[in-house]
Amino acid sequence: MSAPLLHLRDIRKSFGDNEVLKGVSLDVQAGEVVSIIGASGSGKSTFLRSINALEMPQAGFMDFEDLSFDFRADSRFFPTPAQLQSLRARVGMVFQSYNLWPHMTVLENVTHAPTKLLKLPRGQAIQDAEALLSRIGLYEKRHSYPARLSGGQQQRVAIARALAMKPRLMLFDEVTSALDPELVHDVLVLMASLASDGMTMLLVTHEIAFARDVSSRVLFFDKGVIAETGSPDILRNPESERLQQFLHRILHDKVGHAISNDSGRGTQA
Repeated sequence: MSAPLLHLRDIRKSFGDNEVLKGVSLDVQAGEVVSIIGASGSGKSTFLRSINALEMPQAGFMDFEDLSFDFRADSRFFPTPAQLQSLRARVGMVFQSYNLWPHMTVLENVTHAPTKLLKLPRGQAIQDAEALLSRIGLYEKRHSYPARLSGGQQQRVAIARALAMKPRLMLFDEVTSALDPELVHDVLVLMASLASDGMTMLLVTHEIAFARDVSSRVLFFDKGVIAETGSPDILRNPESERLQQFLHRILHDKVGHAISNDSGRGTQA
């Protein structure tokens, strides 16, 4: 097997006295889709944000392509600002909130980073952006401002904006959790198409069926560690009691939410 695209060893992160990541290690091969599940507060989002140092780990090691970091503050391999810029230019990240520039059109949002950070000629950036917007079905919205888009449309633009940087790795942090259920589908279809194209992806998600269908591997986070990992089959046949409990609760919550929505629609009718 070839060397992993991403190698993480003993990643640790605390906020005050609260140790959120307790020595997490992971290798990700190019083309893998790794889904990360777990309860709120289990460390999964902090782990994802640590990969591009939006949350700087306090210990541990990371190799990504030609970059090697030792996150101990006194290490001579602690990441420099230039190295962090290089890392973030190659690792795209999409968040629960869309974080689009409200004063820029859709097209301007997508072309901003490639022209500023990659120094791509404006004409080329526009051509690439329009191709991406056509792919996600929002070409006709290219001159609209984010406030004129639905939440699902804004999230797809946020994904296109990240893709415009031609990343080697994409990170998705619960990108559908703020969307109404009827808006989730188009975002998940786009992410599934990226997976089928061979994009290397790490995603934190509560969409269990989606994780089961698109993932190469699933990680279950619990109390700051990877408590269980394996193929998507662990979502059908979890080994640990803790994962069994988590999946049961997720299923129960989704069924309850669906019943509540149906009841609400019936009342309005």
